[in-house]
Amino acid sequence: MVKAFGFVGYGGPEQQEFLDRPTPAPGPGTLRIRVVAAGVNPADWKKRQGWFGTDAAPPLVMGSEAAGVVTAVGEGVQGFRVGDEVFGTAPGGAFAEEALLSARATAHKPPTVGFAEAAALPVAAATAYDALDQLAGLGLHRGQTLLVVGVAGGVGSAAAQIARGRGLDVLGTAGEGSAAYVRSLGATPVRYGPGVADRLRGVAPEGVDAVLDLIGGDALRDVAGALRAPGRLVSTADPATAAELGGAYVRRDGTAAPLAALAELVAAGTLDPHITARYPLEHAAEAMAAVEGGHARGKLILEMSRP
Repeated sequence: MVKAFGFVGYGGPEQQEFLDRPTPAPGPGTLRIRVVAAGVNPADWKKRQGWFGTDAAPPLVMGSEAAGVVTAVGEGVQGFRVGDEVFGTAPGGAFAEEALLSARATAHKPPTVGFAEAAALPVAAATAYDALDQLAGLGLHRGQTLLVVGVAGGVGSAAAQIARGRGLDVLGTAGEGSAAYVRSLGATPVRYGPGVADRLRGVAPEGVDAVLDLIGGDALRDVAGALRAPGRLVSTADPATAAELGGAYVRRDGTAAPLAALAELVAAGTLDPHITARYPLEHAAEAMAAVEGGHARGKLILEMSRP
């Protein structure tokens, strides 16, 4: 049996608890790892709330990204062996002492990248990477200006750094208290809220070349007028509003390729996952509360065991 953290019914935090689960056996296309670190994301509490459907019957383990050491390899899996240090996507949950990763969405961890840093990449950073690739396909290139709506969170923090590494100028909407943090990412902060359109015109009087939206709704509508290139709008949060404004929802790659590229950026010092808090598994509820409150900067990590 392995210790895990999950939920026993759909709803609020009161549904969360620690679980004793059978040690998972890897099937075709999966590998089992001893989890060293797992990333905490808004999608974790949204899943508990039933935002993504309620067909799967609880109890369910929470978390979807992890880094650790391979302990078993499923049938047909190639390129991995017991003892490898890896990171990737955990469809059956990551907040556990042992978890299964999808081999298709698992990459080898470079020796110079820590387990916590690797665990921070498969969801937020990979979403940012995919969104920027999508915008590049729409003609966004070096020397142009990108606006990130909601830049201070996990996806925005990664997006700003990756975009800067690609030679883009980056603006980002955020709260006044996050201005220094946004500048540390290499981006120019624009305070969100009433008057944001005027403040945006003040720093980008000719508009922006692309918008990466991480908030949706009115936060996106309020700045959409600054976009001077039709169609160069990608949202990770609100497909309906993006479509209304002539943009698109993010297309996820879903393979290990973006993960390997992101790990190389971390190893090179181009991308800092900006881990702002680390919690032991025993404090998983605190980590979830911090993310669910909606004001967490950067990335939160659960640490399960020593490497």
